[in-house]
Amino acid sequence: MGNLQYRDSPVGRIGIAEDGGAVTHLFFENEPAPEGFALAETPLLRRAATQLSEYFEGARTAFELPLAPRGTEFQLSVWGALREIPWGETRSYKDIAARVGKPRAYRAVGMANNRNPIAIIIPCHRVIGAGGDLVGYGGGLSTKRFLLELERRRA
Repeated sequence: MGNLQYRDSPVGRIGIAEDGGAVTHLFFENEPAPEGFALAETPLLRRAATQLSEYFEGARTAFELPLAPRGTEFQLSVWGALREIPWGETRSYKDIAARVGKPRAYRAVGMANNRNPIAIIIPCHRVIGAGGDLVGYGGGLSTKRFLLELERRRA
């Protein structure tokens, strides 16, 4: 069983979960908490919360946390590609599909993006539609817009 804590942030209340010494989830208050996690504060969760605060202040452009997202091999490859998108930049679903070697799989990339269990830290908010449109985000489009503008202002 892992540990979970909630923190207030500029985008509302967020939950951070860890298990086995790695962050497994970061989710928004409108999303369900992962099952099998107990409310507790741990050194790793404190460190994650500190790094998130630094991110929101514009003082951190990269996270230095052990991560353990759970997913399929394809999802893990997509989430790895998301982590390569530089701060303040965006990529399209098509760009990510090409990056993971599946150039026609942009819809599958969209589904993997939607299932990203560690929002913000694995920056799925940096993925946009082919025409530059903001599309889909677990925290809502207003949160996605906020995160992109935060990064652009500080880039």
